[in-house]
Amino acid sequence: MTNATAPSPEQVRLIDGKAIAAQLVEQTRQEVEEIAAAHGAAPGLAVVLVGSDPASEVYVGRKIAQCRKAGIRSVEHRLPADTDEGALLALIDEMNADPAIDGILIQLPLPKGIDASLVLDRILPGKDVDGFHPVNVGRLSSGTGGLVPCTPLGIMMLLDTVIADYRGLNVVVIGKSNIVGKPVSMLLLEREATVTVTHIETRNLPDIARQADVIVAAAGAPQLVRGYWVKPGAVVIDVGITRITDPDGRTRLVGDCATNELGHAAAVTPVPGGVGPMTIACLLSNTVRAARMARDA
Repeated sequence: MTNATAPSPEQVRLIDGKAIAAQLVEQTRQEVEEIAAAHGAAPGLAVVLVGSDPASEVYVGRKIAQCRKAGIRSVEHRLPADTDEGALLALIDEMNADPAIDGILIQLPLPKGIDASLVLDRILPGKDVDGFHPVNVGRLSSGTGGLVPCTPLGIMMLLDTVIADYRGLNVVVIGKSNIVGKPVSMLLLEREATVTVTHIETRNLPDIARQADVIVAAAGAPQLVRGYWVKPGAVVIDVGITRITDPDGRTRLVGDCATNELGHAAAVTPVPGGVGPMTIACLLSNTVRAARMARDA
């Protein structure tokens, strides 16, 4: 993993998340066709949006568009922001009982007054395509299958394009969230990597990061990881995405890493166009997996 000579910025490999996601969507489309031919209906994904959060509206639109590309039947439930918790739970119960719905996605965040944990736990584990249900979390931690959260799953697919053997690699994960940091750490441990989980309060974080063969930056802190944090030849996965305003008033999207300082890395993910597209592609892949599990049961 560590190169004797640091590559120049022109030599750094960008891990193209858009291209890899497109391949996964095409693979998923072919699987959808097989399932539809064998069972008479394509897999179905239900997406629930409560309220009108602008970012959530964009995310839901992208997910539905990708569903169409893959041939997955999408069902939208757009509920007003004043929907009470009981009504949302009742809707989930209906979808749990509907054999035409293979996956259920509740778009977060939910409005105040609705307990997100209670809502997510109500989804049947076999339809939990986000991989957030405690049963799926437990299966991931014990290595016994289940549906894996989409972003960590996508991160591993990106890493697989540049790493053939994880055994003994020193991986530093920056961020301890239940959505990214913790699950991706478990997936890396399954590959026999040595994993250190850190966060923005970790002492001597730059020194710890400099020892890593692989850095997964998922702290939600724009441009936290500077060039001197990264040793020559390391692989950097940038999960963060934040819109910032430059001194001249222009806005742009940046990740958790100062990408322009990473010319000595072996490979990095761009922001945007790295991890983001993989998250949606893996959602579709999880939906197909849920459909197969339901039909094989």
